[in-house]
Amino acid sequence: MHKYLNMEASGYIISILIGISLGLIGGGGSILAMPILVYLFKINPQLATSYSLFIVGVTAFIAAIKHYKLGNLKIKQAFLFAMPSVVVLLIVRNFLVPKIPNYLFSFKSLIVTKDILLMVIFGVLMIIAAFSMINNKRKVVTKNENLSKLIIMGIVVGIVTGLLGAGGGFLIIPALIFGAGVQMKEAVGTSLVIIFINSTVGFLGDLSQNIKLDYKLLFTISSIAIIGMFIGIGISKKIKEDQLKPIFGWFVLISGFFIIIKELT
Repeated sequence: MHKYLNMEASGYIISILIGISLGLIGGGGSILAMPILVYLFKINPQLATSYSLFIVGVTAFIAAIKHYKLGNLKIKQAFLFAMPSVVVLLIVRNFLVPKIPNYLFSFKSLIVTKDILLMVIFGVLMIIAAFSMINNKRKVVTKNENLSKLIIMGIVVGIVTGLLGAGGGFLIIPALIFGAGVQMKEAVGTSLVIIFINSTVGFLGDLSQNIKLDYKLLFTISSIAIIGMFIGIGISKKIKEDQLKPIFGWFVLISGFFIIIKELT
């Protein structure tokens, strides 16, 4: 009991990083939310995706308002990206995820369940995201909007969000830079709008399935994440993003390997 309380207290403290990540780099919130919810608050991985959608969605919404005031939003590109993403997200959460059986297969002494699969995929996702942040070389931005690229990346993000409860910011930002020809700061602000739309639609879809949530826990973590978001935006004004993204990337990389090893051993 004492150990669980310590883990829960650690979960509340670490939750501030969810908001810091969203405020600072426009993504990464769900990459932190899922391990916190599963390992520190002991929430079932599938249910944790619903918690993650709400926490990341509400934090992204408030962060998007801040970026709107800073002139960092591209509304047209946000909706062009979000429309196919939302459709795919609803299909995945309502039709694909419920069809995945709890027991998948076994290999020697390892029994692979739906929960283990979700967390391993999430760990792989974290590693991919980490390398994109660690390899922080500046890229030339295309000046032309590529609608097909936006739609394809929107579909990919819809699959990721639907399956894992992840906002997909690490995919959205490159897509906006290379597919919509927007600058980095605009990509950060615009990605928050897309994350908010995807997360909100996904969460409302889950509510229609009569899931049971601990709303006290949900609102507490969300409040802490929002505080972190303001801290993240404040830090972004004072410290160069190039210096912080690789550091955060290494943290995510280690966490990703930890999740995979823990689930498979």
